[in-house]
Amino acid sequence: MKISMITENDKKAEFLLMGTSPSFANLIRRYSMSHLPVFAIDSVSVYENNAALFDEYVSNRIGLVPLKMASGYKPGDEVMFTLESSGPATVYSRELRSVEDKIKVANGNLPLLRLLEGQNLRLEAKAHMGVGRTHAKYQTGLAAYAIEGDDKFHFKIESFMQYSAQELLVRAAKLVEERCDEFEEQLSQIHRKAK
Repeated sequence: MKISMITENDKKAEFLLMGTSPSFANLIRRYSMSHLPVFAIDSVSVYENNAALFDEYVSNRIGLVPLKMASGYKPGDEVMFTLESSGPATVYSRELRSVEDKIKVANGNLPLLRLLEGQNLRLEAKAHMGVGRTHAKYQTGLAAYAIEGDDKFHFKIESFMQYSAQELLVRAAKLVEERCDEFEEQLSQIHRKAK
């Protein structure tokens, strides 16, 4: 197997993967997008909202804001965010304030809603760790490839900024390796019992 990098920056990577099968290329694509654990806001308590948008719509938009995190967190951990804004103003994702410095909004320039004169928004939100295969808010990015021959694949990866594009690929590869090790161990146990 051989990888030839075409372009790379924090957000995007483009490379050729050669000497492998379509099933392996698809495994890398799927793990890159939907198997890496990240934080996402999954519950919102709205205390004041007299804007034109319903609470549910505001909550959905906030839930899709990518969050950047440091290492050391595990499934079940919870992080609180607050947001308080008054109109006239456009409310951006950067106004979501985390109670922990290690977890923050990955891109602060995402518009959430527009408040007119006299309109207010005040809420609290909880973020939990999850994976993209359970809900789109936990997806780490987009991954796609074009088949350019029997064993040659042209990949394009775009990160949603929780991880850099390269880190996303490295973490996906490590997770695939861990799962293969688990599978091998299970097979060994079955083989030992069969003897």
